[in-house]
Amino acid sequence: MDKTSDLAALIDTDSAPREAFLAKLVRQPSDNPPGDCAAHARLTAGLLEELGFRVERHEVPAALVAAHGMVSCINLIVRHSFGPGRTIALNAHGDVVPPGEGWSADPYGAEIHEGWMYGRGVAVSKSDICSYAFALKALKQSGLPLRGTIELHITYDEETGGEIGPAWLLAEGITRPDCAIAAGFSYNVVTAHNGCLHLEVTVLGRSAHAAKPETGIDALKAATAVLNALYAERDRLKEQVSAIAGIGAPGLTVGLISGGINTNVVPDKVTLRLDRRITPDENPEAVEAGLRALIAQAVTAVSGARVETRRILLALPLTPLAGSDMLAKALTRRATEVFGEVIGTTGVPLYTDARHYAAAGVPIVLYGAGPRSIEEANAHRADERLPLADLHRATKVVALALADLLGEAI
Repeated sequence: MDKTSDLAALIDTDSAPREAFLAKLVRQPSDNPPGDCAAHARLTAGLLEELGFRVERHEVPAALVAAHGMVSCINLIVRHSFGPGRTIALNAHGDVVPPGEGWSADPYGAEIHEGWMYGRGVAVSKSDICSYAFALKALKQSGLPLRGTIELHITYDEETGGEIGPAWLLAEGITRPDCAIAAGFSYNVVTAHNGCLHLEVTVLGRSAHAAKPETGIDALKAATAVLNALYAERDRLKEQVSAIAGIGAPGLTVGLISGGINTNVVPDKVTLRLDRRITPDENPEAVEAGLRALIAQAVTAVSGARVETRRILLALPLTPLAGSDMLAKALTRRATEVFGEVIGTTGVPLYTDARHYAAAGVPIVLYGAGPRSIEEANAHRADERLPLADLHRATKVVALALADLLGEAI
């Protein structure tokens, strides 16, 4: 007989406290930028302590926080040991993108309409702070014969890259789990995701009066050549589809552009910022070298123009490590049972701070509360939302999978 049936029943009894916990997380803003997230970390720590956990507060040094464009950052760790055995970390982030325009509900209201809770961060990923915490709470109460340690990692810089969240915790030796599960976005278990390269491209010319434009070097004309080359490259990349389901083709977006002095002056400088998504099939160094060469060649279309290209970000793709299949198997098995349909593994075209665990040699997969797809959640868009039924089901899946991973003939 499966002894985890009592564990599932424990989770069912906690639905109202779980919803209240999530609502409190949503109602406390933690927008990043600006990245002043200490207040949310303190609130979360207090809520976790009310659940009976001992919470470690790891404040990132102010200079390091500022260097990464944030105001404050306190990472939280909860550790609960069931005895000797492997350590499994559960990582979710409490920082969120700013709400933006177009909401039909208060972005910080945690309003519930027809079974969906609305609010910034309700799906990405404050719901997983909640589901992971209540999964561990149920495991503690279950009395199941478990061995090993579960850690909750609540970090606050995912929206700026994870360098002072998971990467810092691992680099400082504050934690060293054997494997990890990170915040997810949909029913499926994610085993791979894209990387991302951000480049700043500064095209330099020479200013001149608009009455005598031939005496200058038009940086905008040279930048236009760069843009044309980049958009041609984007069209070419559409045919380069990844072999991993769910990843798709590499993407290339020019997201920012600025330059010029005045309407009647030949522009002497134009700056572009671009985002190049890197699939797990690609070599990140080769991708960057190829883009730099493409840009340098394009600028030669305007005699005398120069270009300076600076890397802003290189986030490596997530690919499965030895051991991640064990996590995926446990999660897909229990998710299939709980949801009553086949739940499998997939890749996603975005990137997350889960890559920092993989870079440290820690096998990791992504799974957490969310509707069937990230689009249904309106993640990073107006009216972000989460079906509360999926919050409860995800909590159950995580708890049952952890019981399998740490169990002794359960």
